[in-house]
Amino acid sequence: MHVECLILGAGAAGMMCAAQLGERALVIDHAKAPGEKIRISGGGRCNFTNMEVEPARFLSANPHFAKSALARYTQWDFIDLVARHGIAYHEKTLGQLFCDDTAKDIIAMLRAEMGAAQLWLQTSLIDLRHDGKFVAELEKDGQRHSVTAKNVVVACGGKSIPKMGATGRAYDIAAQFGLPVTETRPALVPFTFPEKRFAPISGVAAPARISNARAGFDEAMLFTHRGLSGPAILQISSYWREGEEIIVDLLPDTPLADHLKAARKETGKRQITTELARHLPARLVEHLTPEMDWAGTLGALSDARIEEICNALRSWRLRPGGSEGYRTAEVTLGGVDTQALSSKTMQAKNIQGLFFIGEAVDVTGWLGGYNFQWAWSSGWAAGQAIAAS
Repeated sequence: MHVECLILGAGAAGMMCAAQLGERALVIDHAKAPGEKIRISGGGRCNFTNMEVEPARFLSANPHFAKSALARYTQWDFIDLVARHGIAYHEKTLGQLFCDDTAKDIIAMLRAEMGAAQLWLQTSLIDLRHDGKFVAELEKDGQRHSVTAKNVVVACGGKSIPKMGATGRAYDIAAQFGLPVTETRPALVPFTFPEKRFAPISGVAAPARISNARAGFDEAMLFTHRGLSGPAILQISSYWREGEEIIVDLLPDTPLADHLKAARKETGKRQITTELARHLPARLVEHLTPEMDWAGTLGALSDARIEEICNALRSWRLRPGGSEGYRTAEVTLGGVDTQALSSKTMQAKNIQGLFFIGEAVDVTGWLGGYNFQWAWSSGWAAGQAIAAS
């Protein structure tokens, strides 16, 4: 069997690429259904892009690499596609767009866009070689199939969420054909702390600014049985290394010092903890009181002590023990080195007809639809290049 393009992976990037090629493509995947990460994303409603996409919100050893694909297939192009298919959507926060009904609408849209492209599910790649053309040995329904292809697009993702079948196979293929792979790490992932430090307040959430020397994010933070999660934590995890501290500001945009001084005048007999619970979750105040030494009444507070309390809440330094790893990481940081790829076509510079797209590449977006947009843009770029060849 011969095809013009063999696409390895029926996820967001792979299906988007196939949508540019139609009957010229064969897409294979080991899963029982296409787009499994799409299906579970955004609580089942798929945060399919972000209205504020810009290259600065993507991490890569080469921060310029993503610019070409993102500029040629933008968030507005994908939004137009969603609208043409009659899929209702809404902005949740910070430019994040979600389906009104179900993520399955996005999968159905991509399947429709793929047209006559062949889709082989529950299919394994046994071997891939290149001798003037690509030869793939596949196994489907217990039978072996040998497929030759002019082009191969590697769209099988990274290592994140192995229970969904993630294996890092894309990196093995890259290495096989002489393409370097940068260090890979879990990203957009919760932190863990030793001795279940925050287990007593598991489920408590609070607005916060989480930062380190590289970045800072203002969003919600969630205390969990294992440690810390929530959007702000997931965001900073992409900029964090083992052993480092993070700085938690529990008072973003809250003039607590002014509130405490006013309350000291009006209700000096009130307990400090009672007043703090008006500005922070009560369970969090109770948990932090021994560590922060918040005993006593407001009337006993000096201006200096008020400033001390506020500074402690604005620069609470925490050192995570680690992260939850690929088990729960939304994406993989790092991947196929962009120096080995064309930023315009996503084709390997050293192997004609070999392309890498989506999460497999060393381009990782922020939380909030950015990684899906990279899948759409990079898949479109590769598909367009193959269609024009």
